[in-house]
Amino acid sequence: AWDLVHPDPLAAVRPVTAALADLAGAALEASLAVARAELSVPGTFGRARPEEIAATRLAVIGMGKAGARELNYVSDVDVIFVAEAATDASGEPVIEPSRAVELATRLAVLTMRGIDEHEIEPALWEVDANLRPEGKAGALVRTLDSHLAYYERWAKDWEFQALLKARPLAGDAELGQRYADAVAPLIWSSASREGFVGQVQRMRTRVTDNIPAEQLHQQIKLGPGGIRDIEFTVQLLQLVHGQGDEAVRDRSTLAALVALADAGYIGRTEAGEFAKDYRYLRLLEHRLQLDQLRRTHLMPTDEERLRILARSTGLDGRAEELTARWTATKTAVRTLHERLFYRPLLAAVASLPEESLALTSDQAAARLSAIGFVDARGALAHIRALTQGVSRSSAIQRHLLPVLLQWFADGPDPDHGLLAFRRLSEALGESNWFLRMLRDSAGAAQRLAQVLSGSRFVSKLLDRVPETAAWLARDEDLRPRTWAALEEEAVATVNRHPTADAAAAALRTLRRREILRLAIGAIVGVTHVETLGPSLADITTATLRGVMRAIRREDGPWPEFAVVAMGRYGGAELGFGSDADVMYVFRPIAGMDPELAQRRAQVIVSELTGLTEDSRLPLDLDTGLRPEGRNGPVARSFASYRAYYERWSLTWEAQALLRARGVVGDSGLIADFTGLADRIRYPDAIGDAEVREIKRIKARVENERLPQGADPTRHLKLGRGSLSDVEWLVQLIQLQHAHAHPTLRTPTTLGALDAAVGSGLVADGDAARLRDAWLLASRVRSAMTLWTNRTADVLPADRAALDAIARLLEYPPGSASVLEEEYLGVTRRARTVFERLFYGLDDQPHPRGA
Repeated sequence: AWDLVHPDPLAAVRPVTAALADLAGAALEASLAVARAELSVPGTFGRARPEEIAATRLAVIGMGKAGARELNYVSDVDVIFVAEAATDASGEPVIEPSRAVELATRLAVLTMRGIDEHEIEPALWEVDANLRPEGKAGALVRTLDSHLAYYERWAKDWEFQALLKARPLAGDAELGQRYADAVAPLIWSSASREGFVGQVQRMRTRVTDNIPAEQLHQQIKLGPGGIRDIEFTVQLLQLVHGQGDEAVRDRSTLAALVALADAGYIGRTEAGEFAKDYRYLRLLEHRLQLDQLRRTHLMPTDEERLRILARSTGLDGRAEELTARWTATKTAVRTLHERLFYRPLLAAVASLPEESLALTSDQAAARLSAIGFVDARGALAHIRALTQGVSRSSAIQRHLLPVLLQWFADGPDPDHGLLAFRRLSEALGESNWFLRMLRDSAGAAQRLAQVLSGSRFVSKLLDRVPETAAWLARDEDLRPRTWAALEEEAVATVNRHPTADAAAAALRTLRRREILRLAIGAIVGVTHVETLGPSLADITTATLRGVMRAIRREDGPWPEFAVVAMGRYGGAELGFGSDADVMYVFRPIAGMDPELAQRRAQVIVSELTGLTEDSRLPLDLDTGLRPEGRNGPVARSFASYRAYYERWSLTWEAQALLRARGVVGDSGLIADFTGLADRIRYPDAIGDAEVREIKRIKARVENERLPQGADPTRHLKLGRGSLSDVEWLVQLIQLQHAHAHPTLRTPTTLGALDAAVGSGLVADGDAARLRDAWLLASRVRSAMTLWTNRTADVLPADRAALDAIARLLEYPPGSASVLEEEYLGVTRRARTVFERLFYGLDDQPHPRGA
């Protein structure tokens, strides 16, 4: 009655469940007293002597909701029985231990019968002892030592989860407390058992799978978004974090939620939502059971019963209001359950050695050294700086760091990873979202450890834009942005800033941010090499277009002007740290003096170079591929380009134009320059002398441009079977055949290679070897930049550096030799193809598949 008339039905849930559990305990106590008396009655079959009964100690351990003081109106009372013989003053058993267990078993049977057997009155509760060791097949009563022996050797993971709720409920209080104290260390170390977290997660799935299909969405207790989702989540969090934190070891679901939130293991908002929804679901369960005192956890489907249930809760007046609220609750519970219950941090914490949980213990330095930190004392200083104090951030750091340290240690440079994490944490200060994301998201913390310990390039950029760490939580945020989105933002950025200097500064920030997005995406496997080059080229183009727009809105008039991308930029094949090869072309507008146009074009070039200069992430605009190379003017008029190419151009310049692509500036000028370039790079015929010249230059490049002492088998750009070999071969094929095969007219290396296969000019197998070498060399080159934050072109011989690069390429740890052997093998096979097709090139078409 008190429950039904309470002004706040949700607030009444906890005291009601606790009172019901206490009633069950009192009933068991009374039933046990009756059983002792009954077993001592003279003339009763199987009676025992009163002194034997008195010498038989029996404790009733409450389990499940009875143990947690969360009992329903109509519910099983889960119990375990533990017994032993009383001892005399010398500590010797008063009766034989086996006799004590025998009598305790009879007492347990009578006690249960007194509670759940129908007599004149209906049964009070059904007493269920099936959570005992071995379940129904096991002995009803065991000694404490027998219980411990079973749990230490044979118990399954779910049994420790069940023991979390165990408490003395009736009978011998001292024995019951000894039982609780003895099993506690087993409970709170169980999460470290191999595969424990996964087993608990799978068990929750099995519970749901076993619900009949027609009841799945009616189940308040077991269904998705039901009571079990909350209980399983809370219990798993307790078992994992309770290993090292006694503050969260509470049997009550609601009290445990408060403790978990206070300690920082879950957010206060999440704890509050779970607690509110738990009370609501338990209220529904109680009101359903009070209807004729039936055990049920199914939401009714007929309108009248829903209306009665709605009114009985005191919260919802109509059936549709009840249904809407219950549906919303289920959705919220399921969403939060899936986010917390399946987060990888739980499995990681559970698998940590016990000594890892004590970050400042005397053994901490030795532990850090053992897992791979070079400067253990320095690492301890970083840990102290991150965890000292009583703030909520410090508390969360104390929970995160044991796992993060292990993940840093799994990377190639744990010391750098921890230092970078400290810098990032300090840069973000008290930002609540950062630590909350690492704690709650599915994989952000592990990704952060991976990138910080594996990439100086990324950690340096994160120092500049620390808020971008938020991307780690979602793959969508790490995927390359479309060209349309980049261009739109670049235009909006320029429009927001009144001066070219201010606009360029904002555009440099945009460029750093977007390259960081690509770098993180590449490391965690979201961005692949096939999309990396085009995306880097798009970012460069968006930056240049924005700066050009800012320059030309000031101090006009300006001539027509365009930037032509060359080399790997023109082919959209940039890597991290690549230069951007460009040429500049201009054309006087109507009525403009040519000399003024030249001077204004030079101003644009100077401004473009200066405004894109970035000491934090250099953008090197390299004009070395222009006509006459370093000796020619940096900017030429379109007429000058036309005159030069038509009269003086060399074969290598036609080859360079194969990857020319207008990217920035006036569209009409770009179209005219592209038409000019097409006539030069796709000639009707290329003579033997030109072919010999290309081969001579390639041989000279190999002999002269390769750094002195460099191993030609390890140079990623100029070495045997590397980028240069593939690109020169493809470009020679384009010069010879693009006039007849339009599909070859593309600035991209792999696109042209595919076109050569499609045109029957290169065999499938040869193309596959060339493609493999080009892709691997490109990937290794970018990985080296990510690892060292420096551009390098030689595959290192140092095993640690090779292993770090291999990890960035998703090889398992210890794969330095595997990567080395794969690279040397792939490039050796590509070199064989190159030498056959380039130096002994057969102009006859190859059959496909040959």
